Amino acid sequence: MKGYLIAALFSIIATLGITSCRPTASNGDATRTRQEEKRIKTPARFNRDSAYSYVRRQLAFGPRVSGTEGNRLCREYLVNELRRHGAQNVNVQTGEVTAFNGDRLPIGNIMASYKPEIHDRILLLAHYDTRPWCDSDQNEENRLKPVLGANDGGSGVAVLLEVARHLNETEPPVGVDILLVDAEDYGQASGFSTHDTSWCLGTQYWVENMPYPADSLPRYAVLLDMVGGMDAKFHREYFSDQNASKLVDKVWSVAARSGYENRFINKSGGAVVDDHIFLNDAGIPAIDIIESKNESTGTFAPTWHTTDDTLENIDPSSLEAAGQTVLNLIYNEIRCMK
Repeated sequence: MKGYLIAALFSIIATLGITSCRPTASNGDATRTRQEEKRIKTPARFNRDSAYSYVRRQLAFGPRVSGTEGNRLCREYLVNELRRHGAQNVNVQTGEVTAFNGDRLPIGNIMASYKPEIHDRILLLAHYDTRPWCDSDQNEENRLKPVLGANDGGSGVAVLLEVARHLNETEPPVGVDILLVDAEDYGQASGFSTHDTSWCLGTQYWVENMPYPADSLPRYAVLLDMVGGMDAKFHREYFSDQNASKLVDKVWSVAARSGYENRFINKSGGAVVDDHIFLNDAGIPAIDIIESKNESTGTFAPTWHTTDDTLENIDPSSLEAAGQTVLNLIYNEIRCMK
C-alpha cells in the first residue's frame, strides 16, 4: 500500500466520547455501567489458523498485480469463498482505470452482503491486489520484481474471509457488506500528498459507481490493511482521526475490552494515503486499521514493498487481534431502526 505521509502529525486525545444508543447512566448506576463496559460479548471466536491459511491460499496464485492472471484467479477464488460462506449478492464490479504511468488496468472490485434486507449497514473492506514492484527492497536487483503481498494485500483479505465465515454461522445484528478492492497498490512511489490519487484506483472507481443510494449509505466503514505483520501494533491513523474520530474511539475501545490494548495503541500513528480517504470523501465515515508506526522502521513493517513480504513473516496473532476486534465490533452493534 500507499503513501506514508508523516510519522506523527499531531498528538491526538486518547479518548473522545463514544456514541451509543443507550441512555446515559445515572450516578447510582455509574459504577455498574463502567464494570459492564469493561466486558464485551464475544459470540464468535476468530480462528487465527484459519485466517493464516487464507493468506497461504492467496499466495498460491503468486503476485496478484492488477490485470494479471494471478489477480484474475485470486478474484475467482475470493468470489467462490464468499459464496461458500453464505454471502448474498456477490458481485464483481468490472472497469478500467489509468495508472500514474499511463498503464490501462482492467479491474474487478468484489462486493458481498450479509443480511441485505437490513437497512442499517456497516462496510468492511480490504485490497486484494499486490504491488507490481518491490521498490522499497534494499537490494536494487529486486526492485522491479512484483511483491508477493502476504501482508500487503493478503492479510486484510484473509481476516475478512474468516469474518465472513462467522457471519454465515452467527447472524449479525446489523447488515454487513464486504468489499475487496482491486488496483490499490499501483501508485506512484514518490511525491505523496494528502490526496495522492495515484493510489487506491479500485476504490476511487467504486466510489464513482457506488452501489448505495445516496440516502442509504453504510453507517461506517472499517478498512483493514497490513494487519498481519510480526507483533503488529495498530496506532490511530491520522486521516481516520480527522474524519471519523468517534469511530476510531469506538474500535480502539472494543479492542481494549477484547484484550488487545497491547496491539491497538491509543496514540497517533502516521498519516496514510489509503482507501478510507476516498470513502470519507464520498460521505461514508471510514477508518484504517493498519500498522503505520513499526518500532524498527517508524512507519510500515520492514517487509513493505519488498521481496520479504512472504508467509514466513505473517504473525497469526496479529491477524487474530484485528479479526477478533472486528467481530466484536459487529456483534456488539445495536441496530438503529428506520
